[in-house]
Amino acid sequence: MSLPVKLASSVATWDERYAEPDFAYGDAPNDFLVSQGARLQGPVLCLAEGQGRNAVYLARLGLDVTAVDQSAVGLACAEQLAAQHGVTIQTAVADLGAFDLGEERWGAIVSIFAHVPAAIRQAVHARIATALKPGGLFLLEAYRPEQLGLGTGGPQNPALMMSLDGLREELTGLDWLEGAEVEREIHEGVYHNGLSRTIQVICRKRGA
Repeated sequence: MSLPVKLASSVATWDERYAEPDFAYGDAPNDFLVSQGARLQGPVLCLAEGQGRNAVYLARLGLDVTAVDQSAVGLACAEQLAAQHGVTIQTAVADLGAFDLGEERWGAIVSIFAHVPAAIRQAVHARIATALKPGGLFLLEAYRPEQLGLGTGGPQNPALMMSLDGLREELTGLDWLEGAEVEREIHEGVYHNGLSRTIQVICRKRGA
């Protein structure tokens, strides 16, 4: 069931992309998430989840999953994908800047290529520690500015990309377990396809 909240101005662009015949970023989960999936405990919140490939993967692991995205079209695809795999996910249509993450609510929060305006990203990241249960994990993969010019995916605005130093400033109240700049092949639909330069991060909330 989708919960309407105030939408961002770019929602029409994402609705159009997610209305294309094929899944924009494929229907398979992100490789980095798959490599870490066994570490995650629910409930899980997937940020800017689009068409649900990662949320559905986590639900297939038996986790309680909520997917939030500003595109109702994308989340309708997510619900259909979940049904195809015989699992259920919760969806929330929301601008991340207005979405209430709650307090000590999530066992894990997942951010896979959630490239939103810096002010929104910083505000969301500032609330991650509060939203996680003690011992909960935050997992992120994002493009870094070095991706520009490769033509293999990601935003063309460096302000939407992320750096390890920047994330260390934004993600307060968390212990960093892993943080790396990587260069790897990514093949996720037509929009992420080829050699890519990303950052991968895993953090844990203190206290458990």
